Amino acid sequence: MPRVARKKSESGIYHIMMRGINRQCIFQDEDDCMKFIKTIQHYKEKSGYEVYAYCLMGNHAHILLKIVKEPLEQVMRRICGRYVYWYNLKYNRIGNLFQDRFKSEPVEDDTYFLTVVRYIHQNPIKAGLVKKLGQYKWSSFNEYINNTQLIDVDFVLNMFSTDRERAVKLFVEHNNEQKDDVCLDMEEKRRITDKEADEIIKEVCKVVDVSDLQKFDISKRNVYLKQLKEDYGLSIRQLERVTGLNRGVIYKAGKEKEK
Repeated sequence: MPRVARKKSESGIYHIMMRGINRQCIFQDEDDCMKFIKTIQHYKEKSGYEVYAYCLMGNHAHILLKIVKEPLEQVMRRICGRYVYWYNLKYNRIGNLFQDRFKSEPVEDDTYFLTVVRYIHQNPIKAGLVKKLGQYKWSSFNEYINNTQLIDVDFVLNMFSTDRERAVKLFVEHNNEQKDDVCLDMEEKRRITDKEADEIIKEVCKVVDVSDLQKFDISKRNVYLKQLKEDYGLSIRQLERVTGLNRGVIYKAGKEKEK
């Protein structure tokens, strides 16, 4: 089936999402996150793009940027190619890291632009990783509040006010609003096979055999099970089938803290 042509943004602004192949982890530690951010920063001047928001999750990443000099495809080839080369050397692996080509959606008006900024920054909260936006280290939220390194903050803050202090206050309020924002969808209809699930579990839980998950202490096991269900989309039935764990145990993982 031929690929659907990518929608071109008249404004030059795109919301981009990339995900690990077979939903595998693409940021395993802080060094990986730092390398990815530095890679974006490295090509920023050369490729002439502006960055307004980003969020690095375990197996996927969101970026909101504006293309100025180079076309989007070339920019993403630079960023992804450099990071994958480094990642494969570090982890002694070969082959693709990202699933297919990256996804993108054009952002054409100010209202949706600010919606996307909020959606990106709220990813860690919706995934249950933190309770407050400022607690997450690998998003651009704190760059707007404290120390700007990569983000072009003026473009966004000026949408709220020309007074910087007031703009930051309004920015924080906007990003903390509880909304059911629907932006670029990262979910796919294709079902994960048991073989793929097996590899995902080994990668995430750092085990040689998935049955080793049964030997973990309860709290550690439940953290991994919650992550496998919520971040990687593995079903309770599939986890039961692949790991040999009881369905009730898998279902309850992560539920205790929600009560």
